[in-house]
Amino acid sequence: MLDLLVKNARIAGRETTADIACRDGKIVEVAPCIEGEAARTIDADGCLVTPPFVDSHFHMDATLSMGMPRLNRSGTLLEGIRIWGELKPDLTPEGLKERALKLCSWAVAKGNLAIRTHVDTTDPTLMAVDMLLEVREEMKEFIDIQLVAFPQDGVLRCERGVELLKRALDKGVDVVGGIPHFERTMDEGRRSVEILCEIAADRGLMVDMHCDESDDPHSRHIESLTFQTQRLGMQGRVTGSHLTSMHSMDNYYVSKLLPLMAEAGINCVCNPLVNMNLQGRHDTYPKRRGLMRVPELTAMGINVSLGHDDVMDPWYPMGTHDMLEVAHMGAHALHMTGTDQQEALFDAVTVNGAKTLNLAGYGLAPGDNADMVVLQAANRLEALRLHPARLFVIRRGKVISTTPPVRATVELGRTLTVDFR
Repeated sequence: MLDLLVKNARIAGRETTADIACRDGKIVEVAPCIEGEAARTIDADGCLVTPPFVDSHFHMDATLSMGMPRLNRSGTLLEGIRIWGELKPDLTPEGLKERALKLCSWAVAKGNLAIRTHVDTTDPTLMAVDMLLEVREEMKEFIDIQLVAFPQDGVLRCERGVELLKRALDKGVDVVGGIPHFERTMDEGRRSVEILCEIAADRGLMVDMHCDESDDPHSRHIESLTFQTQRLGMQGRVTGSHLTSMHSMDNYYVSKLLPLMAEAGINCVCNPLVNMNLQGRHDTYPKRRGLMRVPELTAMGINVSLGHDDVMDPWYPMGTHDMLEVAHMGAHALHMTGTDQQEALFDAVTVNGAKTLNLAGYGLAPGDNADMVVLQAANRLEALRLHPARLFVIRRGKVISTTPPVRATVELGRTLTVDFR
């Protein structure tokens, strides 16, 4: 007896539809026509079935806090940081946890079943750390949540910053974070990268740093991060997030940098929605997009995934945690509307994100976890265009969210049904 049988699934890379059989939380068979009894059978009816979406970069401790204590009138990164500093003393454990859990319900509805979220470790109480550890535990049946120890105010700039970060790791936080460009000097930024990478290497942890999140072409902490990755033998375990200064670097320097990053096995996370909003604020015209060089990184074989970064918080007033919206913005802002490029962007919110987070059992092959999403679309290009309904969201072989198909009834002298496909 199967737990779940998904019939007539359109799977990327296959010429014809296939059935997906699930038992005990795992995929046990993928074949054109699977016969057998199942506790539940779903007819995908030729719709695209994909592994779940992955958000490689998020801030769950701040999510849904927009307007607390005030709105970001300028829309800038620095005002957002100031508002967060004003808000932190008034945050309550109950309120923070409630907002995080609400966001998790949105994530499940959108088919996002893996999230890497940064959590501020510069608060001496580490309250946000404690609350998100609780959220991770309560949601583990539904979402894989990775927590990054993130010294928002700078690990060296903040009093007791290193001590607080280590305490967060002792509590069970998964990944070592940093923000070298926010330290007081470039030298302090480089030193913070060295210290944080050594902490991660000593503990056998991954690293994910907010790196060079500015429009300064001379902010080159990714170079330091790449060097420390090589020095400490951490290839494949280190991620550079944002990397927006790469947008403004000269081509000669980038031609040197990218091979070094590829050699070190650096993962990169681009955040198109938020960085399109926050970067280039000091420009008149032309205004820079402020996004890392995703096409060039991808061409070098460097793993690039995408993050939503923020949803309705001091830095970004929009969002529903839809990773296809992130990829859709990337297609426009990164000049990646070619068909192969759109396919690459779909990978950036699925398989590449799983690689960044080092997720085990991710995919649609026998032996993988029975985690998948049925989309109201025929293929990945259509999904990227439509941001379609997540008809079924499946976790370990159980349906945990459903959405009715989206259709409009139009009267044009005769009744038409429109689904934009």
